Amino acid sequence: MIKPILKQVTFYLSISCITLLIFSCKHKTNNSKDHLVFRYNEYANINTLDPAFARTLQDIRVANQLFNGLVQTDDQLNIKPCIAKAWKISNDALTYTFTLRDDVFFHEHERFGENLTRTVTAKDFEYSFNRLRDDKLAAPGSWVLNKVEDFKAINDTIFQIKLKQSFPAFIGLLSMKYCSVVPKEVVEFYGSEFRSHPIGTGPFKFKRWEENIKLVFRRNNNYFETDKDGYKLPYLESISITFLPDKQSEFLQFVQGNIDFLNSLDISYKDELLTSNGKLKEAYKSTVNMIRGPYLNSEYLGFYLDSKTPEIQSKLIRKAINYGFDRKKMILHLRNGIGNPANGGFIPLGLPGHSKEIGFTYQPKKAKALIDQFKEESGILNPEITLNTTSNYLSFCEFIQRELEKAGLKINVDVMPESTLRSARSNGKVDMFRSSWIADYLDAENYLSIFYSKNFAPGSSNYFHFKNKTLDSLYNKAFTITDIDKRKHLYTKMDSIAMDNAIMVPLYYDEVIRFTRKNIKGLGINPVDMLNLKYVKKTKL
Repeated sequence: MIKPILKQVTFYLSISCITLLIFSCKHKTNNSKDHLVFRYNEYANINTLDPAFARTLQDIRVANQLFNGLVQTDDQLNIKPCIAKAWKISNDALTYTFTLRDDVFFHEHERFGENLTRTVTAKDFEYSFNRLRDDKLAAPGSWVLNKVEDFKAINDTIFQIKLKQSFPAFIGLLSMKYCSVVPKEVVEFYGSEFRSHPIGTGPFKFKRWEENIKLVFRRNNNYFETDKDGYKLPYLESISITFLPDKQSEFLQFVQGNIDFLNSLDISYKDELLTSNGKLKEAYKSTVNMIRGPYLNSEYLGFYLDSKTPEIQSKLIRKAINYGFDRKKMILHLRNGIGNPANGGFIPLGLPGHSKEIGFTYQPKKAKALIDQFKEESGILNPEITLNTTSNYLSFCEFIQRELEKAGLKINVDVMPESTLRSARSNGKVDMFRSSWIADYLDAENYLSIFYSKNFAPGSSNYFHFKNKTLDSLYNKAFTITDIDKRKHLYTKMDSIAMDNAIMVPLYYDEVIRFTRKNIKGLGINPVDMLNLKYVKKTKL
């Protein structure tokens, strides 16, 4: 729990910041070239510019400006052509044959005093895929090729992939930045330093990176895509990214006009920007646009089922926690109504397989009865659990802590750095943890894979160490069904098995929320929070 004196300090600091904002807004720069530069802040920092290692959302965002793959998704997550202009899938759904464009060039790069570039061929994809699954590279994205038997360049413009077994979501996997094409000669020249000397085919090219300070991209004048009217993309001249680690400082920069958009809603400024029901406040309507939409992100609390703690082993306690707090009230008070209460299962709203019938609703009397039953059966009169979280989600965990205390369960909240929690969660060092699962591709298999018994952490993502023969059988069966209407029923059954065992506590299905300055057009929004800047225009103020 935060001590009262710390809360008072935080309150006065917040008031001071808001006062500073009011005066700072009067002092905007008037740079004639400002409309050519898109500026934003990445508070979580950037780890790499190598797409094979683009694991975090912030790394994926920058990789999306620099690199392309065979296919891409639009804002509705429909699969669209990219470097591959067309493809065919065999009747048995095992062979994918891609026809590549012949007008895609790698970014110009200086080597031996010359600015070099060349056309992308199918051999480049053969090299890039071999690199991705090279054990020596140990790329975190290698898993996307787990179901691939073989791939090869038939000629310069034909690339073929053969699967070990049919996998209906495979084409969606290929849209991930892990599957981007990279030039062999550049990667081998830089070796591990390719992370900071990236050469791709994307709408922007690398210019400069001062780690932890600033990252700059410039327009790729050789980019192959055009808009619907035939004009070459991108519209912007450059992208400038800063790395202020404090979200309140990021908010100050946004309100002052020094950065062009905010891609999150933080507790430090949410009440300054939004009304209690999630509307933009009047004071900002003349200078700020807000867009929001569904986000394929399920926020949850997880249980490590191999724990020796009796409370964690007990399905009674796990179910009691699920019944013991009001998700709707939590979202309204802590997120100003941004997000949807997770009263269904783990599969979020918007994906086939989601069902509002299989989750937990707020039933405080039932929660208390389950806890009382545990006390009687176990002989433990004062049940107690430790919940591990990061500081960003402390308010949610404290809300749940207070509500469950009323039902007779003591929850201790332990705050730790994100990297520490991630490692502890993967290695079974925490009994109960806050986490989230963001979709990599548009298929619920992406969510259900964390329940599959062969995916135990630390090797994979089953952090719960949950094992169920029926679920495993359904999971494997789903790969053989190409009809999504039939497959979604299996997905719902799997999700319901996980919920019946109460291996987690779904909190809410998130929403993407973006705030931009009024002079930003064409940014858009999508359910995986991908940042696509090639269509963005910035007008003069």
